Amino acid sequence: MLDETELRRMSPDERARLARAIGAIDSRVSPGRPMDQRHRAIVLAGIIICCIGLAIWIGVLAVTLPRYYRAGGWRGAWVGFDLALLVTFATTAWAAWRRRQVLIICLVVLATLLCCDAWFDVTLNVHTSGFMLSLLSALCIELPLAALAIIGARRLVRLTIGTFVPYRDPGQRLPLWRVPLFGLETQGLRDLIPVQPSCPPTEELQAEPADSRDGR
Repeated sequence: MLDETELRRMSPDERARLARAIGAIDSRVSPGRPMDQRHRAIVLAGIIICCIGLAIWIGVLAVTLPRYYRAGGWRGAWVGFDLALLVTFATTAWAAWRRRQVLIICLVVLATLLCCDAWFDVTLNVHTSGFMLSLLSALCIELPLAALAIIGARRLVRLTIGTFVPYRDPGQRLPLWRVPLFGLETQGLRDLIPVQPSCPPTEELQAEPADSRDGR
């Protein structure tokens, strides 16, 4: 077993290769329990059903909704939305000041609310006197702030991955949509809902210590 003194004698490249080799071994985790796999399948099936239902509902709204509509509670809707945006800004500032991981979630929520604010402010002011002001506000304030929030969240996620997964090859910068969740590797859609979780045979597990003893 290597101790700290032997590790210090190694060059940085040797330590990096050793860390990547250990990480590759540790990443070969066994699949979750059957109950976990069942819950995962239920969640994925629920998300797919929601997507299909929402697509159908969007088609219905596109056909049935009137082009113009006089809405009630206009002041309450916008004041309430801006209050939610204010709370999100304040929470994001607190998380950044305290340097908490929840800052990533706050930045994503903030970017989402800013995009929604820009969308509704512009689309609801079409053919009105405030359209140009809403458009300039969206292009110069809300959308740039949303882009900065997304860029900040992306950088924090990459920093977190680099901190907790130090054995990754530093020259390999995968896009976030390809980084495995919790270190679990997937090869395609068929791995999302496995038919039967595969686990290593008992004989191999029992033979492994014997092989290591013979090697000594």
